[in-house]
Amino acid sequence: MNNKIILVKPLITEKADTLSEKKSQYSFIVDKGANKIEIGKAVAKLYTVNVEAVNTMIIPGKRKSRNTKKGVLHGRKSSYKKAVVTLAAGETIDFFGDI
Repeated sequence: MNNKIILVKPLITEKADTLSEKKSQYSFIVDKGANKIEIGKAVAKLYTVNVEAVNTMIIPGKRKSRNTKKGVLHGRKSSYKKAVVTLAAGETIDFFGDI
């Protein structure tokens, strides 16, 4: 992918935090057109780590509704592609820096 953003943002949830602590696996939301090789290279370049494996999945969009003064509004959450990146033993990624 030429000059295109592959890694959209890191996914920080309780499950992703547990995976990073126990199995050295980190989750990212990535571009839908990116493949595993491109994702692995992007993570290795951005965080200067050795990537062992990349697993990807497309999370389907969901219908959402909310109540307002004017009635119920219906909408959709868009679908996205998620990548779980496994790093070499002993390597970590610090998303939070010096907070």
